[in-house]
Amino acid sequence: MNELYAWQDELWQRWIGLHARLPHAILLKGPQGIGKLDFAMNLARSLLCKKSLGSKLACQDCTSCHWFEQGTHPDFRLLLSGAQSIEMQESSEVQASLILKSWTKRIAEESLDEQQKKGKKPSKEISVHQVRSLSNFINMSTHQGGHRVVLINPAEAMNANAANALLKTLEEPPDRMLIILVSHKPQQLLPTIISRCLTLAAPMPSLEASSIWLQQQKYANPVAMLARAGFAPLLAARLAEEAIGEGEYNLFLQEIRQPAKFDVFALAEQLQRTEPLHVIHWLQQWCYDLSSAKLTGKVRYHQHLTDLINNLSNGIAIFDLLRYQNELIIAKREALHPLNPKLLFESILLSYRYMMLGADR
Repeated sequence: MNELYAWQDELWQRWIGLHARLPHAILLKGPQGIGKLDFAMNLARSLLCKKSLGSKLACQDCTSCHWFEQGTHPDFRLLLSGAQSIEMQESSEVQASLILKSWTKRIAEESLDEQQKKGKKPSKEISVHQVRSLSNFINMSTHQGGHRVVLINPAEAMNANAANALLKTLEEPPDRMLIILVSHKPQQLLPTIISRCLTLAAPMPSLEASSIWLQQQKYANPVAMLARAGFAPLLAARLAEEAIGEGEYNLFLQEIRQPAKFDVFALAEQLQRTEPLHVIHWLQQWCYDLSSAKLTGKVRYHQHLTDLINNLSNGIAIFDLLRYQNELIIAKREALHPLNPKLLFESILLSYRYMMLGADR
Protein backbone atom coordinates (compact mmCIF):
# COMPACT_ATOMS: atom_id res chain seq x y z
CA MET A 1 0.00 0.00 0.00
CA ASN A 2 2.89 2.38 0.66
CA GLU A 3 4.24 2.17 -2.87
CA LEU A 4 3.22 4.45 -5.69
CA TYR A 5 2.35 3.05 -9.09
CA ALA A 6 5.10 3.70 -11.63
CA TRP A 7 2.96 6.25 -13.48
CA GLN A 8 2.35 8.33 -10.32
CA ASP A 9 5.89 9.54 -9.61
CA GLU A 10 5.43 12.90 -11.33
CA LEU A 11 2.06 13.41 -9.63
CA TRP A 12 3.71 12.73 -6.25
CA GLN A 13 6.38 15.34 -6.95
CA ARG A 14 3.62 17.86 -7.69
CA TRP A 15 2.12 17.05 -4.28
CA ILE A 16 5.48 17.49 -2.57
CA GLY A 17 5.78 20.89 -4.25
CA LEU A 18 2.50 21.97 -2.65
CA HIS A 19 3.57 21.06 0.85
CA ALA A 20 5.09 24.45 1.66
CA ARG A 21 1.69 26.09 1.13
CA LEU A 22 -0.76 23.29 1.75
CA PRO A 23 -4.27 23.92 0.38
CA HIS A 24 -7.31 23.12 2.50
CA ALA A 25 -8.90 21.00 -0.26
CA ILE A 26 -7.58 18.97 -3.21
CA LEU A 27 -9.57 17.65 -6.15
CA LEU A 28 -7.77 14.58 -7.48
CA LYS A 29 -9.36 13.87 -10.85
CA GLY A 30 -8.77 11.35 -13.62
CA PRO A 31 -10.24 8.27 -15.30
CA GLN A 32 -11.52 5.42 -13.18
CA GLY A 33 -9.19 2.49 -12.60
CA ILE A 34 -5.80 4.25 -12.62
CA GLY A 35 -5.09 4.19 -8.87
CA LYS A 36 -6.35 7.60 -7.67
CA LEU A 37 -7.73 6.22 -4.39
CA ASP A 38 -4.45 4.45 -3.59
CA PHE A 39 -2.58 7.67 -4.32
CA ALA A 40 -4.93 9.65 -2.06
CA MET A 41 -4.50 7.12 0.75
CA ASN A 42 -0.71 7.37 0.41
CA LEU A 43 -0.99 11.15 0.50
CA ALA A 44 -3.13 11.09 3.66
CA ARG A 45 -0.91 8.56 5.40
CA SER A 46 2.19 10.58 4.53
CA LEU A 47 0.72 13.82 5.86
CA LEU A 48 -0.27 12.16 9.15
CA CYS A 49 3.03 10.29 9.56
CA LYS A 50 5.08 11.77 12.43
CA LYS A 51 8.36 11.35 10.52
CA SER A 52 7.50 12.32 6.94
CA LEU A 53 4.84 15.02 7.63
CA GLY A 54 3.90 14.90 3.95
CA SER A 55 7.40 15.53 2.61
CA LYS A 56 7.87 11.91 1.51
CA LEU A 57 6.12 8.54 1.72
CA ALA A 58 5.03 7.45 5.19
CA CYS A 59 7.64 5.71 7.34
CA GLN A 60 5.30 2.78 8.26
CA ASP A 61 6.97 2.56 11.70
CA CYS A 62 5.57 5.40 13.81
CA THR A 63 2.43 5.26 15.94
CA SER A 64 0.50 7.27 13.39
CA CYS A 65 1.36 4.81 10.60
CA HIS A 66 0.29 1.85 12.74
CA TRP A 67 -3.04 3.53 13.54
CA PHE A 68 -3.56 4.21 9.84
CA GLU A 69 -2.74 0.63 8.89
CA GLN A 70 -5.27 -0.70 11.41
CA GLY A 71 -8.00 1.67 10.22
CA THR A 72 -8.18 3.50 13.56
CA HIS A 73 -6.30 6.76 13.03
CA PRO A 74 -8.25 9.42 15.00
CA ASP A 75 -7.27 12.24 12.60
CA PHE A 76 -8.48 10.58 9.40
CA ARG A 77 -11.94 9.98 7.94
CA LEU A 78 -12.86 8.08 4.78
CA LEU A 79 -16.25 8.64 3.15
CA LEU A 80 -17.52 6.02 0.70
CA SER A 81 -20.94 4.82 -0.32
CA GLY A 82 -22.22 1.68 1.37
CA ALA A 83 -22.18 -0.21 -1.93
CA GLN A 84 -18.56 0.72 -2.61
CA SER A 85 -17.42 -0.26 0.87
CA ILE A 86 -18.98 -3.71 0.50
CA GLU A 87 -17.38 -4.11 -2.93
CA MET A 88 -13.96 -3.32 -1.46
CA GLN A 89 -14.43 -5.84 1.33
CA GLU A 90 -15.14 -8.51 -1.27
CA SER A 91 -12.30 -7.53 -3.62
CA SER A 92 -8.91 -9.17 -3.84
CA GLU A 93 -5.86 -7.39 -2.40
CA VAL A 94 -4.89 -6.12 -5.86
CA GLN A 95 -8.12 -4.16 -6.03
CA ALA A 96 -8.45 -3.17 -2.38
CA SER A 97 -5.36 -3.13 -0.18
CA LEU A 98 -5.50 -4.46 3.35
CA ILE A 99 -5.34 -0.90 4.66
CA LEU A 100 -8.33 0.12 2.56
CA LYS A 101 -10.21 -2.93 3.77
CA SER A 102 -9.49 -2.01 7.37
CA TRP A 103 -11.00 1.43 6.79
CA THR A 104 -14.03 0.21 4.84
CA LYS A 105 -14.94 -2.65 7.18
CA ARG A 106 -17.08 -0.55 9.53
CA ILE A 107 -18.87 1.24 6.66
CA ALA A 108 -19.61 -2.11 5.00
CA GLU A 109 -20.95 -3.61 8.23
CA GLU A 110 -23.26 -0.64 8.82
CA SER A 111 -24.54 -0.84 5.24
CA LEU A 112 -25.24 -4.56 5.53
CA ASP A 113 -27.06 -4.01 8.84
CA GLU A 114 -29.21 -1.33 7.25
CA GLN A 115 -29.89 -3.60 4.28
CA GLN A 116 -31.10 -6.36 6.60
CA LYS A 117 -33.28 -3.98 8.63
CA LYS A 118 -34.88 -2.11 5.73
CA GLY A 119 -34.60 -4.72 3.01
CA LYS A 120 -32.90 -2.25 0.67
CA LYS A 121 -29.76 -2.59 -1.36
CA PRO A 122 -26.71 -0.68 -0.06
CA SER A 123 -26.77 2.86 -1.39
CA LYS A 124 -24.44 3.95 -4.16
CA GLU A 125 -24.59 7.51 -2.84
CA ILE A 126 -22.64 9.29 -0.13
CA SER A 127 -25.37 10.69 2.08
CA VAL A 128 -25.80 14.05 3.78
CA HIS A 129 -25.69 12.17 7.09
CA GLN A 130 -22.16 10.97 6.31
CA VAL A 131 -20.98 14.49 5.47
CA ARG A 132 -22.67 16.06 8.50
CA SER A 133 -21.11 13.43 10.74
CA LEU A 134 -17.79 15.14 10.03
CA SER A 135 -18.80 18.19 12.07
CA ASN A 136 -17.56 16.78 15.39
CA PHE A 137 -14.37 15.54 13.75
CA ILE A 138 -13.70 18.93 12.18
CA ASN A 139 -14.19 20.83 15.42
CA MET A 140 -12.08 18.54 17.62
CA SER A 141 -8.42 19.12 18.34
CA THR A 142 -6.01 16.81 16.54
CA HIS A 143 -4.63 13.91 18.56
CA GLN A 144 -1.03 14.48 17.52
CA GLY A 145 -0.96 18.20 16.96
CA GLY A 146 -0.75 17.80 13.19
CA HIS A 147 -3.29 17.74 10.39
CA ARG A 148 -6.68 16.16 10.04
CA VAL A 149 -7.57 14.56 6.70
CA VAL A 150 -10.93 13.73 5.11
CA LEU A 151 -11.00 11.62 1.94
CA ILE A 152 -14.19 11.37 -0.14
CA ASN A 153 -14.29 8.79 -2.95
CA PRO A 154 -15.69 9.35 -5.49
CA ALA A 155 -16.84 12.88 -4.80
CA GLU A 156 -19.58 12.70 -7.44
CA ALA A 157 -21.26 9.97 -5.37
CA MET A 158 -22.41 12.67 -2.93
CA ASN A 159 -26.09 13.44 -3.38
CA ALA A 160 -27.21 17.07 -3.70
CA ASN A 161 -27.75 17.56 0.03
CA ALA A 162 -24.37 16.02 0.87
CA ALA A 163 -22.60 18.24 -1.68
CA ASN A 164 -24.22 21.36 -0.24
CA ALA A 165 -23.28 20.29 3.30
CA LEU A 166 -19.66 19.83 2.23
CA LEU A 167 -19.68 23.23 0.54
CA LYS A 168 -20.30 24.91 3.90
CA THR A 169 -17.13 23.32 5.27
CA LEU A 170 -15.12 24.32 2.19
CA GLU A 171 -16.30 27.91 2.53
CA GLU A 172 -14.99 28.15 6.09
CA PRO A 173 -12.20 25.56 6.30
CA PRO A 174 -10.69 24.92 9.75
CA ASP A 175 -6.97 25.23 10.30
CA ARG A 176 -4.67 22.29 9.55
CA MET A 177 -7.40 20.44 7.71
CA LEU A 178 -7.07 18.76 4.31
CA ILE A 179 -10.09 17.50 2.38
CA ILE A 180 -9.24 15.21 -0.56
CA LEU A 181 -11.94 14.76 -3.19
CA VAL A 182 -11.26 11.88 -5.57
CA SER A 183 -13.31 12.14 -8.75
CA HIS A 184 -13.76 10.12 -11.94
CA LYS A 185 -16.32 12.63 -13.29
CA PRO A 186 -15.51 16.13 -11.97
CA GLN A 187 -18.02 17.64 -14.41
CA GLN A 188 -20.74 16.25 -12.14
CA LEU A 189 -19.51 18.24 -9.13
CA LEU A 190 -20.87 21.63 -8.14
CA PRO A 191 -18.77 24.41 -9.74
CA THR A 192 -18.65 26.07 -6.32
CA ILE A 193 -16.98 22.95 -4.88
CA ILE A 194 -14.44 22.75 -7.70
CA SER A 195 -13.57 26.45 -7.33
CA ARG A 196 -12.64 25.91 -3.68
CA CYS A 197 -10.25 23.04 -4.40
CA LEU A 198 -6.77 22.88 -5.84
CA THR A 199 -7.00 20.46 -8.77
CA LEU A 200 -4.50 17.68 -9.36
CA ALA A 201 -4.99 15.74 -12.59
CA ALA A 202 -3.93 12.10 -12.22
CA PRO A 203 -2.22 10.98 -15.43
CA MET A 204 -3.44 8.12 -17.56
CA PRO A 205 -0.61 5.57 -17.59
CA SER A 206 1.01 4.69 -20.87
CA LEU A 207 0.17 1.39 -22.53
CA GLU A 208 3.69 0.19 -21.77
CA ALA A 209 3.52 1.07 -18.06
CA SER A 210 0.08 -0.51 -17.70
CA SER A 211 1.15 -3.67 -19.51
CA ILE A 212 4.25 -4.03 -17.35
CA TRP A 213 2.18 -3.63 -14.18
CA LEU A 214 -0.35 -6.25 -15.30
CA GLN A 215 2.46 -8.64 -16.20
CA GLN A 216 3.93 -8.13 -12.72
CA GLN A 217 0.53 -9.13 -11.32
CA LYS A 218 0.81 -12.37 -13.37
CA TYR A 219 -1.89 -11.55 -15.95
CA ALA A 220 -1.60 -12.93 -19.45
CA ASN A 221 -2.45 -10.94 -22.58
CA PRO A 222 -2.41 -7.50 -20.88
CA VAL A 223 -2.95 -5.53 -24.11
CA ALA A 224 -6.33 -7.16 -24.75
CA MET A 225 -7.28 -6.70 -21.09
CA LEU A 226 -6.43 -3.00 -21.25
CA ALA A 227 -8.36 -2.41 -24.46
CA ARG A 228 -11.52 -3.81 -22.90
CA ALA A 229 -11.04 -1.64 -19.79
CA GLY A 230 -10.41 1.59 -21.68
CA PHE A 231 -6.65 1.22 -20.92
CA ALA A 232 -7.12 1.65 -17.16
CA PRO A 233 -4.85 -1.00 -15.54
CA LEU A 234 -6.63 -1.44 -12.19
CA LEU A 235 -10.00 -1.69 -13.91
CA ALA A 236 -8.52 -4.26 -16.30
CA ALA A 237 -7.31 -6.32 -13.33
CA ARG A 238 -10.72 -6.11 -11.67
CA LEU A 239 -12.54 -7.25 -14.80
CA ALA A 240 -10.13 -10.16 -15.19
CA GLU A 241 -10.25 -11.28 -11.56
CA GLU A 242 -14.00 -11.15 -11.25
CA ALA A 243 -14.59 -12.33 -14.83
CA ILE A 244 -17.09 -9.50 -15.11
CA GLY A 245 -19.17 -10.16 -18.19
CA GLU A 246 -16.38 -12.04 -19.95
CA GLY A 247 -18.68 -14.55 -21.63
CA GLU A 248 -21.24 -11.87 -22.43
CA TYR A 249 -18.56 -9.60 -23.85
CA ASN A 250 -17.30 -12.32 -26.19
CA LEU A 251 -20.89 -13.00 -27.28
CA PHE A 252 -21.44 -9.28 -27.82
CA LEU A 253 -18.35 -9.02 -30.05
CA GLN A 254 -19.33 -12.10 -31.99
CA GLU A 255 -22.77 -10.70 -32.81
CA ILE A 256 -22.09 -6.97 -33.18
CA ARG A 257 -19.50 -7.55 -35.88
CA GLN A 258 -22.15 -8.99 -38.23
CA PRO A 259 -25.02 -6.48 -38.10
CA ALA A 260 -26.87 -7.96 -41.06
CA LYS A 261 -27.17 -11.35 -39.36
CA PHE A 262 -27.43 -10.96 -35.61
CA ASP A 263 -30.77 -11.34 -33.83
CA VAL A 264 -31.31 -8.19 -31.77
CA PHE A 265 -33.93 -9.71 -29.48
CA ALA A 266 -31.98 -12.91 -28.86
CA LEU A 267 -28.85 -10.91 -27.97
CA ALA A 268 -30.84 -8.62 -25.66
CA GLU A 269 -32.24 -11.70 -23.94
CA GLN A 270 -28.78 -13.16 -23.42
CA LEU A 271 -27.37 -9.87 -22.10
CA GLN A 272 -30.21 -8.96 -19.75
CA ARG A 273 -28.34 -10.10 -16.62
CA THR A 274 -25.32 -7.96 -17.54
CA GLU A 275 -24.87 -4.54 -15.96
CA PRO A 276 -26.37 -2.06 -18.49
CA LEU A 277 -23.47 0.35 -18.06
CA HIS A 278 -21.06 -2.38 -19.17
CA VAL A 279 -22.99 -3.10 -22.38
CA ILE A 280 -23.30 0.61 -23.21
CA HIS A 281 -19.57 1.01 -22.55
CA TRP A 282 -18.83 -1.87 -24.98
CA LEU A 283 -20.99 -0.21 -27.64
CA GLN A 284 -19.29 3.14 -27.09
CA GLN A 285 -15.85 1.58 -27.57
CA TRP A 286 -17.05 -0.24 -30.68
CA CYS A 287 -18.52 2.94 -32.17
CA TYR A 288 -15.41 4.92 -31.27
CA ASP A 289 -13.41 2.46 -33.34
CA LEU A 290 -15.87 2.71 -36.23
CA SER A 291 -15.57 6.51 -36.18
CA SER A 292 -11.81 6.43 -35.84
CA ALA A 293 -11.46 3.92 -38.66
CA LYS A 294 -13.64 6.02 -40.93
CA LEU A 295 -11.83 9.28 -40.20
CA THR A 296 -8.24 8.18 -39.64
CA GLY A 297 -8.01 4.51 -40.62
CA LYS A 298 -6.89 3.64 -37.06
CA VAL A 299 -8.53 1.41 -34.45
CA ARG A 300 -7.95 1.86 -30.70
CA TYR A 301 -9.93 -0.72 -28.73
CA HIS A 302 -10.31 -3.71 -31.05
CA GLN A 303 -7.02 -3.81 -32.90
CA HIS A 304 -7.37 -7.53 -33.62
CA LEU A 305 -10.47 -6.66 -35.69
CA THR A 306 -8.95 -3.70 -37.56
CA ASP A 307 -9.67 -4.98 -41.07
CA LEU A 308 -13.26 -5.88 -40.22
CA ILE A 309 -13.94 -2.51 -38.56
CA ASN A 310 -12.40 -0.63 -41.50
CA ASN A 311 -14.73 -2.50 -43.87
CA LEU A 312 -17.80 -1.87 -41.69
CA SER A 313 -17.01 1.82 -41.32
CA ASN A 314 -17.00 2.35 -45.09
CA GLY A 315 -20.76 1.82 -45.28
CA ILE A 316 -21.73 4.19 -42.44
CA ALA A 317 -22.50 7.89 -42.71
CA ILE A 318 -20.43 9.77 -40.14
CA PHE A 319 -23.46 11.81 -39.03
CA ASP A 320 -25.37 8.58 -38.35
CA LEU A 321 -22.48 7.44 -36.18
CA LEU A 322 -22.42 10.71 -34.25
CA ARG A 323 -26.17 10.55 -33.78
CA TYR A 324 -25.95 7.01 -32.42
CA GLN A 325 -23.08 7.90 -30.08
CA ASN A 326 -25.26 10.67 -28.65
CA GLU A 327 -28.05 8.12 -28.16
CA LEU A 328 -25.63 5.97 -26.15
CA ILE A 329 -24.75 8.94 -23.93
CA ILE A 330 -28.44 9.41 -23.16
CA ALA A 331 -28.88 5.67 -22.57
CA LYS A 332 -25.95 5.74 -20.13
CA ARG A 333 -27.75 8.35 -18.03
CA GLU A 334 -30.97 6.34 -18.07
CA ALA A 335 -29.09 3.19 -17.05
CA LEU A 336 -28.40 4.75 -13.65
CA HIS A 337 -32.08 4.47 -12.77
CA PRO A 338 -34.25 1.35 -12.26
CA LEU A 339 -35.45 -0.01 -15.60
CA ASN A 340 -35.86 -3.16 -17.62
CA PRO A 341 -32.37 -3.95 -18.99
CA LYS A 342 -33.78 -6.15 -21.74
CA LEU A 343 -35.91 -3.30 -23.15
CA LEU A 344 -32.94 -0.94 -22.99
CA PHE A 345 -30.72 -3.41 -24.84
CA GLU A 346 -33.39 -4.02 -27.48
CA SER A 347 -33.69 -0.28 -28.08
CA ILE A 348 -29.97 0.50 -28.44
CA LEU A 349 -29.20 -2.66 -30.41
CA LEU A 350 -32.05 -1.99 -32.84
CA SER A 351 -30.72 1.53 -33.34
CA TYR A 352 -27.25 0.09 -33.98
CA ARG A 353 -28.55 -2.40 -36.54
CA TYR A 354 -30.62 0.31 -38.23
CA MET A 355 -27.54 2.56 -38.47
CA MET A 356 -25.29 -0.16 -39.82
CA LEU A 357 -27.79 -1.22 -42.48
CA GLY A 358 -28.67 2.35 -43.42
CA ALA A 359 -27.18 2.01 -46.85
CA ASP A 360 -29.67 -0.77 -47.64
CA ARG A 361 -32.80 1.07 -46.44
